[in-house]
Amino acid sequence: MDRSRVRIGRPPARSESMPSTHKKVIVRKVDRDSISGYVSPTSFVREGKLELLNTAGNVVGIDLKDIKSVYFVREFGDSESLLRKTFTSRPRTEGLWVRLKFKDKEVVEGLMPNDLSQQIDEGFLINPPDLRSNTQRIFVPRSALESLTVLAVIGATHRKRRRPEDQLQVPMFGE
Repeated sequence: MDRSRVRIGRPPARSESMPSTHKKVIVRKVDRDSISGYVSPTSFVREGKLELLNTAGNVVGIDLKDIKSVYFVREFGDSESLLRKTFTSRPRTEGLWVRLKFKDKEVVEGLMPNDLSQQIDEGFLINPPDLRSNTQRIFVPRSALESLTVLAVIGATHRKRRRPEDQLQVPMFGE
């Protein structure tokens, strides 16, 4: 038996250990199939595959090219499909307002952090338009997209205010 694989009932090997906290996800595949499970919040993509601990307790690797999107959800029972796919008005939260167009022509809008250090090479993490829904975040592999358009940069621009010249100050040195 291959000892490098994680077995049910035994602690995983150190090199393959998963963190003690997992996030609930529903993986929507390109073929419209979906899989529920848990992922590590920080390193769920390894070597071009999504590492998923399925509900049966097995670690499964799914090729990113087979995934349309990964929904980080509050509960498995609720539907993973978004009720609202676009914003009804300009978002107030800081970040990049983006429109994702999938290869199957589906369009979804969301907010991304305006910080390149928070992006991963394999895809994009976005916050959906309705954060009160079951879906909290969405990971979309680059291979699932036809295009990504930045609609707006939303954020707090910190400009220094110009103070009016103090009229009580006496000019010095012939100013």
